[in-house]
Amino acid sequence: MNVFDTSAPATTVRLSGEIDIFSSAALRERLLGELRRSSSLLVLDLSRVTFCDTSGLGVLVGIQRRARLMGITLALTGALPYMARLLHTTGLDRRLPTVA
Repeated sequence: MNVFDTSAPATTVRLSGEIDIFSSAALRERLLGELRRSSSLLVLDLSRVTFCDTSGLGVLVGIQRRARLMGITLALTGALPYMARLLHTTGLDRRLPTVA
């Protein structure tokens, strides 16, 4: 279980559409830019994500690693049921913390 301070200043990024092989590189660059501007908590709002493939999951894992190296916590919020199942099936729900 990941525990972090949810009262810390957070940067929230609202993702939408499909996160797949065609959009992953651009998303990675966007999130790296957000990490540079974040202080201690980067929250990815997944409530408008309509599809995610393995390359999209790879972006989430890679950004989490980079965030950790920078002393930033990456957290997810708003995962729709299919996305929550995907995170659970892959075990990423235990690796990527969520906030309400």
